[in-house]
Amino acid sequence: MTASDAARAAPDDEVWERLREGDQSALGELFDRYADDVYAFAFRRTASWAAAEDVVQATFLSTWRRFHRDPPGPLTVPSARGWLLVVAGNECRTLYRTGRRLRALVDRLPDPPHSPDHAGEVARRLDDERRMSAVRRAVGKLPRHERETLELVVWSGLTLAEAAAALGVAEGTVKARLHRARRRFPDLLSRVALSEELS
Repeated sequence: MTASDAARAAPDDEVWERLREGDQSALGELFDRYADDVYAFAFRRTASWAAAEDVVQATFLSTWRRFHRDPPGPLTVPSARGWLLVVAGNECRTLYRTGRRLRALVDRLPDPPHSPDHAGEVARRLDDERRMSAVRRAVGKLPRHERETLELVVWSGLTLAEAAAALGVAEGTVKARLHRARRRFPDLLSRVALSEELS
């Protein structure tokens, strides 16, 4: 095993400590391990593949800046994934606020000329985004703390302990939030589907 193989196999807490000491390659290792998870999480939050790509970049850039400026404490759980997904959630909110301001600006501009439809891949991605948008609207009706818990545990596969550490709450609190979210969510999703059929 080479030194670089050993570094890649290092547990997250060791990579985390290297990042706390300013080792930029440690951020690359976390990116290699968790960029796909952040991307999937961001797509579920934004219902947009392009926005999800932006969130991935912003998440790791924001992580580097945070570690460079004011490093967080030692990692207290086996995986850094939960911490990164919380950062990604913050970046999704920032992206949403920025998008809302941009849409308000664009709404004041004259309509652009019609551009041709590129079908194929674009159509598939739009269908994915439309379906995910329906799910997003349903999840958006949950209280924020239940929504964040559902996103971390159900969508992103964090353990209760990892989600609790990422959110800064007790494990029992995560379990209770998850129970309430799961109880409400099927009804919310069916109401969103019905409203789409009627529109």
